[in-house]
Amino acid sequence: MIDGSLAFDIVVVGGGNAALSAALTARDSGASVAILECAPPEYRGGNSRHTRNMRCMHTAPTDVLTDSYPEDEYFNDLLRVTGGDTDEALARLVIRESLPANQWMKSRGVRFQPSLGGTLHLGRTNAFFLGGGKALMNTYYEAAQRAGIQVFYNAEVTALCISNGRFEHGVVLLDGRETDFHAKALIAAAGGFESNLEWLKEAWGDAADNFLIRGTPYNKGKLLKLLLAAGAESVGDPKQCHAVAIDGRAPKFDGGIVTRLDCVPLGIVVDRSGARFYDEGEDLWPKRYAIWGRLVAQQPDQIAYSIIDSKVVGKFMPSVFPAIPASSIRELAAALSLPPDRLEQTVRDFNASVIPGHFDHQALDDCRTQGLTPPKSHWAQRIDTPPFFGYPLRPGITFTYLGVKVNDRAAVQMSNRASKNLFAAGEIMAGNILGKGYLAGFGMTIGTVFGRIAGRSAADAVR
Repeated sequence: MIDGSLAFDIVVVGGGNAALSAALTARDSGASVAILECAPPEYRGGNSRHTRNMRCMHTAPTDVLTDSYPEDEYFNDLLRVTGGDTDEALARLVIRESLPANQWMKSRGVRFQPSLGGTLHLGRTNAFFLGGGKALMNTYYEAAQRAGIQVFYNAEVTALCISNGRFEHGVVLLDGRETDFHAKALIAAAGGFESNLEWLKEAWGDAADNFLIRGTPYNKGKLLKLLLAAGAESVGDPKQCHAVAIDGRAPKFDGGIVTRLDCVPLGIVVDRSGARFYDEGEDLWPKRYAIWGRLVAQQPDQIAYSIIDSKVVGKFMPSVFPAIPASSIRELAAALSLPPDRLEQTVRDFNASVIPGHFDHQALDDCRTQGLTPPKSHWAQRIDTPPFFGYPLRPGITFTYLGVKVNDRAAVQMSNRASKNLFAAGEIMAGNILGKGYLAGFGMTIGTVFGRIAGRSAADAVR
């Protein structure tokens, strides 16, 4: 039990990658640092527990990345997925600092695995954590313990006192007891509001009832609301988010990466009426997988179905749930509760439009459709080889993009001026760079880079 109040040079609110990156960096300056993590120890780490990799710029091959991935190509990839809705200066800052951030992670004990091949298309662009996000976070927390950083679990911040743009003190509900905390600088790294179902409904209406939350149930946006109420400038659209199509059988919260379905570009996707509604082969999967949650969210009852045949089995990362099999399209329609006549017609129309080419699931191939709306631009093969398989799809919300506006020092913008001692990192400020869309691994890059920036800036503020 904590008596009285807590006092540290720097307090970090949050417990994921961005928070730990900030805390470890700030501690390097000699400042006393505390982490307030609202989850219990077994659920610490926020959404970072479920991650696998980070996207890194590099000009030559590294020990875990092939070829090169220069700044302009990286930025152009980001432009395509965001439609230009990004702060170029901050985006390029993240891109340029991504490889140094990767090297810093290694210095903290994080280990990476050799580059991957296959349909993920990420061996050149993304460095994968050995053991995944859980191993990453365990490594960080062990480093924090060695560094003398104090970590408080079950610590929910309920109030902030911010005067003239400066953080003064706050209140934390610590194991059910209200406790004051004081700091010379505060770093907000507590994620978005995707687990706050009421807030999601404010943005999406009743459709939000059918959303599944891929990550932690603890990201309810309480710190974000406190900051906005205290005068922090907002950035981002509350309806924009990292949303992927996940297996409709996934749990409401915390299903993680294993519920994602990567078969979408290798077949067709239909709505509950059995009709297609978007180009499944528009681009390489890491540049398009994060639009499919929004696409499914726009369909009736927020559900869709991925249909493949046996030709592509083994060519995508399997989901934790097995596919629903059938010996015919009509039988598959019955198994998925879809109109059999309509689904059969959709498949016939698709098959008739396929232009044969050289199928290559690892590249943008020349297999496409002709005269079909919507088209399929790549990986179009006739769905004609039984057994056939189907997966139900639901919108899987990873994190929301509404956040606080920051500058290149991670300082929170307060009433047209940057705060001197209040900083933000990770999902709570990602909307500065991600106005919409997503690049695989980019959230971890933003969190690591801006976590380190926030840690340095907070240490400067203390000095």
